[in-house]
Amino acid sequence: MRSLLPPLVVAALLAAAGCTGTTTPSAEGTSDNSALVLADPVEPTSLNPLLGYGREGVSKLYDGLVEHRADGSVRPQLAARAPTPAADGLSWTVSLREGVTFSDGTSFGPEDVVATYRALLDPAAGSTERAAYAELTGVEQLDVHTVRFTLARPWAAFPHALVLGILPSEALGGPLRDVRPVGTGPYKLVEWRKGDRLVLEANPSYFGGEPEIRKLTVVFVPDDNTRAQRMRAGEFDGTELPPRLAASSGTANGMTVLTHRSADLRAVTLPGGPVTGDGAIRMALNHAVDREGMVDNLLGGKGSAASTPVPDALPEFVETGAGFAHDKALAELLLDQAGWLRGPDGVRTRDGVAARFTLMYPIGDVVRADLATAFAADAKAVGIDVQLAGLGWDAVTPRLGADALLHGGGTPFDPDLMTYRSLHTPNPWGYSNPQVDAALDVGRTLLDPAQRAAAYKQFQRAYAAAPGMVVLAAVQHTYVVRENWNGYQEVVDPHVHGALSWGPWWNLEKWTPR
Repeated sequence: MRSLLPPLVVAALLAAAGCTGTTTPSAEGTSDNSALVLADPVEPTSLNPLLGYGREGVSKLYDGLVEHRADGSVRPQLAARAPTPAADGLSWTVSLREGVTFSDGTSFGPEDVVATYRALLDPAAGSTERAAYAELTGVEQLDVHTVRFTLARPWAAFPHALVLGILPSEALGGPLRDVRPVGTGPYKLVEWRKGDRLVLEANPSYFGGEPEIRKLTVVFVPDDNTRAQRMRAGEFDGTELPPRLAASSGTANGMTVLTHRSADLRAVTLPGGPVTGDGAIRMALNHAVDREGMVDNLLGGKGSAASTPVPDALPEFVETGAGFAHDKALAELLLDQAGWLRGPDGVRTRDGVAARFTLMYPIGDVVRADLATAFAADAKAVGIDVQLAGLGWDAVTPRLGADALLHGGGTPFDPDLMTYRSLHTPNPWGYSNPQVDAALDVGRTLLDPAQRAAAYKQFQRAYAAAPGMVVLAAVQHTYVVRENWNGYQEVVDPHVHGALSWGPWWNLEKWTPR
């Protein structure tokens, strides 16, 4: 993989029915390839970038100052050139592209950048993304073409954070939930039937040229099996499916199965408490799980075993010496030595506390359900009782601090973006490790690529000595896609992917009909 920082930094530092094939009209009456109907398991809660929409930089509606490319680097988008850091790394200057308009016809300028980022930073505005920009202290307009960002301390991954979608300044000032979804992106919103579908059409004034895929309909189908059945029935032109469902859905009707490598890690979070917060339990579980067996048997080989929070999609940052061998005997020994002893029912106890906890997973997600079931079986084999709970996200979220979760997350763009908020104190799981904190702070602030790599390897060694979760695997993403268009380019996906984000359709604005 290329350097994850731009060259200047290295130097200085996704219910509609029907399909859109050439011979079968879609539900919208289209009989050509200028329209696309996709199915997505996840419906966005908002179309506002300040409320989490398009946080990985692909959103169809908005542009950021920079955009991520297929190789993981960033390049200018609304910026005219690569952002320039000050010598001390405490500020970044961005020159802006001229002649850009929002999809409602209003012009784009520095006042829109300033207003967007100031709303991000304003606690009263309530942006859900504010915590991800903890080092950003301010933004100001220098002239009619230039803005400057100031930081509390150097932040090497800052250019990657500039993918945040820019909103018109006139739209800001009131509640963020009331902001209309107007951006400078290649598509604009036509209709959003919540719980059903979202319809976009090409933005004729897009500065990159009007997309040839002129209509995009995204149907939201959370359940993997239902989505696969409807895909086989010909309702959609593409969707994401677990590997074993994709294989049975992509063998007819001009469909193909695509597989993307990803930095999307699956892990079991272990919140604080007498069981999941106990160091011996955590270490034993890390040795009890058969990661290779999970990849081979549950993922059909579509993934790679992982035991630390830095995936193999970021090879230059991976510490190969940090990890956990599958060793059931060692896991049992660790538990015995810590006083967790088996009872008559085979479940271990200590001081009257049973080694038992609940593991949540999102209902309808086949892969996470399979991984959760396998994890529970491996834990049972060493005397730990894991109770499974398939729940909707509205039920999961309030329990994150008390119950374990089959978690997913990760990005191929920079290790800081996937480790700092998850494992640095404070974090959603209550994990605290001073050595981990120190290494993550160093990795965040160093600008030299080699020194950063050393810091993240040290982070992994410190984490492996006292883990806070059980990382299982980096899952590959599989998609079934109708072969009616040109322009597909394979990428390494982040966790966030699908019809409105990364995946096969990340560069949809550049696709052309066959």
